[in-house]
Order: sequence, then structure tokens, then C-alpha cells
Amino acid sequence: MVAKIIYSPAHQSHDPAGEFVGDGLYPYSEAPARAEAILHALQQGGYSEILSPRSYSHEPLQAVHDATYLHYLEKIYPAWCEAGRPATGVIPETFALRTLHTRPTQLLRQSGYYCFDAQTPIVEHTYVAAIGAAHCALSGADLLREGHASAYALCRPPGHHAGRSLYGGYSYLNNAAIAASHLSQEARVALVDIDYHHGNGTQDIFYNSDQVLFISIHADPNWAYPFYCGYPEEQGAGAGCGFNHNFPLPPRVDDALYLQVLDKALGIVQNFAPDYLVVSAGVDIYADDPLGDFDFSLEGFKTIGRQLSALDLPTLLVQEGGYNTQQIGQAILNLLDSFRHENTA
Repeated sequence: MVAKIIYSPAHQSHDPAGEFVGDGLYPYSEAPARAEAILHALQQGGYSEILSPRSYSHEPLQAVHDATYLHYLEKIYPAWCEAGRPATGVIPETFALRTLHTRPTQLLRQSGYYCFDAQTPIVEHTYVAAIGAAHCALSGADLLREGHASAYALCRPPGHHAGRSLYGGYSYLNNAAIAASHLSQEARVALVDIDYHHGNGTQDIFYNSDQVLFISIHADPNWAYPFYCGYPEEQGAGAGCGFNHNFPLPPRVDDALYLQVLDKALGIVQNFAPDYLVVSAGVDIYADDPLGDFDFSLEGFKTIGRQLSALDLPTLLVQEGGYNTQQIGQAILNLLDSFRHENTA
């Protein structure tokens, strides 16, 4: 039996026209082609059974995200259009900085309160797509609870930059955190983020938790997005003190150094002795990814998969970043390779 794959076509309707980066409006990097390229590679690679996500109430989402934030995500686009704003998407005019932090009561004025960048517009079907992605992750979590050894949730939009009440970095709902929270109701969970960018939203959600261990291996935020968190001294607070671990890395990291750091991170996982492992599976650490600057090879993803599967834990891999649409599918196939063999009867 191979790793279970969960996918929802609802993501296709989330297709922003562009994003503001640096000096202007550019094509949207987090495009539907990403997930479709992965799906095609999986089907060509022998994953013939692709499962649809199950349906869930809002309760698992509310365990991770504030109810007022969820209301905003659902209602802001209609309110935006009714106010005569561009149908191309909701992009904040101002942002709630350190000295500007009170949430306005008017829905239309809340975008800069909840959003932290201009690269993550909300378009007509963003909310539906985000719900579909979250349900993919929850379905994968429930497959583990039912005894399956591994599952892969092909989530789009991604989620690890979405915090308890904020969004950005192409993320609206934190799929991996929602799955980890769901699993942690009756078990200990380790969440390892291998995306090129720091999982700032996941850190925000679990910073005070001793039920979910969070480890992120990522580009040093001194020069890489999201810039303002992901430093080694951020180790958790309250009950979560010591349960948050960040491993920022310099540019041009190759396979040998990355895998050495991963081995150290997985040693922390073993000491935590979790019942489940959730992986924020971004593959933008790949050398030819347009949004990264590491020198990690496609073949290296097989080794990542072997190191993860060697933990011998029920494992859910949740899709995050990866923007080279020519190779993203092969990267995921390589990552899943060890889990496929581990699940072979």
C-alpha cells in the first residue's frame, strides 16, 4: 500500500492576476499550475488513487484561527467589491504596525490588520480554495488516526505563513497547523517545516504549546522572507518554552550541510517522542527554485524522505512552497519515495 494522497480541485479557482513585489505588479508565483504539476507527476509516477478531502465543520479551524479572522476571510471579498474596489483582489492600503494595532470594526478596513504583505491578495474564490486545502490536511490527519502509516496532502494555497489571526506569504489558513492541532487533541505531535521560508504562522500558533513541537529549517530571515521572525533565540514561551526550534541557514546551502542540520533537528524530534509527525513540505529549497537561493539537489529530496521515514512515525506531509513548475512534481515524488516503500506490503 502506497502513501495516501489527498487533493481538491477547489484550488484552481484561487487564481490572482498578480502580486506586488518590489517595484510593481508581477505575475502571481503561487499559481494553480503548481498543484497541477504535482498532481500530474504523482499520476505519472504510479499514484493511481487520489482521494478527495472529507468535509469538516469550522471547529478544527477555530482551534487554530480566531473566529473574527475566519469571518474576515469569508466576507471581505464581497464587501470589497460592494465598495467599488477592484475585482482583481483585496490588497491592503495600510498595515497594522507595532504602534498601529487596534482592529477597526468596519470589515473593509480590516485587511491591513490581518494581512502582513502585498503579495497575498484575496480574490473571489480564495476562501473556498483555502477551506479545501485545510480539509485536505485534516483528511490526511484522520487517515493517520485510522492507522495509515503516511499521507500526503496536496494543499493549495499553502499555509505555513498564516498565523492565528494573520495572513501573508500566499497563506490564508495554516493547513499543517490545523492538522497538527487536530492530532494533538489526544496525542503529542512534532511539526517539522522544511520549506525555504520560515513558518512564521506556525510558530505564532504553537509558541505557547507543549503538545506540538515546532522545528523550522529555513533561509536566514536577516535577508530572506518573512524577515521578522525565525531566529534561533525564539524558543517558545510559557508552557511552550523549549518547544520551538529555528535553524536559519545561509545562501548556497548544499545537500551535505542541509541534511546535517535536518539530522540534528530530527534528533530533537526523537527526544520529544511524539505520536505523530507533520511535515510542512515546501520544496523551494531546490537549487533552481525562483524564490530561493539554496543549492539543494532533486536527488537530495530522497534523502530527506529517508531521514523522515526512519523516525518510524505516522507521518503527514503537507504541501507548502515550491515554485519551479518544471521540477516541483519530481521533487515531491522523490520526497515521497521512502514513504511509498515503507507502506508497501
